[in-house]
Amino acid sequence: MYIAAAVLSVILALMSLAAGAPKALLKGDVSAGLQSHMGLSAGFVRFIGLAEVVATVGLVVGLFWQPLGIAAAVGVTVTLVGAVVFHVRARDYANPENRGNASAPVLLALVSVATVVTLTLAM
Repeated sequence: MYIAAAVLSVILALMSLAAGAPKALLKGDVSAGLQSHMGLSAGFVRFIGLAEVVATVGLVVGLFWQPLGIAAAVGVTVTLVGAVVFHVRARDYANPENRGNASAPVLLALVSVATVVTLTLAM
């Protein structure tokens, strides 16, 4: 079980870093889209990005101290559920042009829940 937890933690950490770094730096299309399409402030987008980068560190350290990994994975899950709510409010799931981008948080939330479960069972 620990191997599955470690693999999922690394995958989630890499995805969290890849998603968080551009937001923390306010670079790229995602940051611009969150500000223009979703109406989020630059400061809030940066906060989300920093939270995702910190979660990456928590997931990696959590490989050695599982309570921190569980807390980081729960934090990522909460962030992703929030992203799904924002996409629902923006009606992105009804729009074929935005549906692909809006589906990413749903898939990542599933990975983060699986990470929480496997880390908890591996304790």
